[in-house]
Amino acid sequence: MSTVADMKSSVYEGDELAEDGNVSVYERLRDDIIHGRLKANERLKVAELASRMGTSTNPVREALQQLRGEGFVIMTPNRGARVRPIDQEFVRDIWEIEVLIEPALTRWFVGIATMADIEELERIQAEIEDLNFLDEMKHSNLDLQFHRLMYDRHYNRHAVDLWVRHRQILWAISRGFPTSLSRQSSVLEEHRELIACIRAQDADGAARAIARHVEGSGRHIVERMRLDRRRS
Repeated sequence: MSTVADMKSSVYEGDELAEDGNVSVYERLRDDIIHGRLKANERLKVAELASRMGTSTNPVREALQQLRGEGFVIMTPNRGARVRPIDQEFVRDIWEIEVLIEPALTRWFVGIATMADIEELERIQAEIEDLNFLDEMKHSNLDLQFHRLMYDRHYNRHAVDLWVRHRQILWAISRGFPTSLSRQSSVLEEHRELIACIRAQDADGAARAIARHVEGSGRHIVERMRLDRRRS
């Protein structure tokens, strides 16, 4: 099991992932969809994808089935697979799942959190506040450290892995939209409230705080997507 100390950042540039020969066909396809290299409603032809990725067709078929299960790919009888649009409904579906997952992970963390954990959360939060959203990439990495410190030791690795995958997706989508000043203020306030609840060993309060945090971030992305759509 990984630890926060040796954890590699899960926030990455899509081009770097696509060029990394160590990643799976599934990861490469998912990354291409998230970053728009495979366009919405584009047909996904197994033979063409296998040729482009230098692999046989079986890994591509398996990857498409996995992506279908995660909602990235739509399969229609006699028409094959195509890319699902990364739209507002897609973001909503993800954040609604996270509103269920993250409070459970957070509530468990409150029960095991040490003073050293709390001090580390406060240290990371101080860095986040000092940065003040001036560097989106650095902010995202610090925010990842903050939340992963709480989740990384959880026994349910499937839940943690799902959280990581969803975070990657939402981060990739949100990269094209600036964070509003009101949302920036809310993020900092929600983190402070969360730390206070953890320090007070208030598991229910911490769960409510993280649920508001997740929903607020999801709604912000959807609102930015709507504004962008109106302008285009």
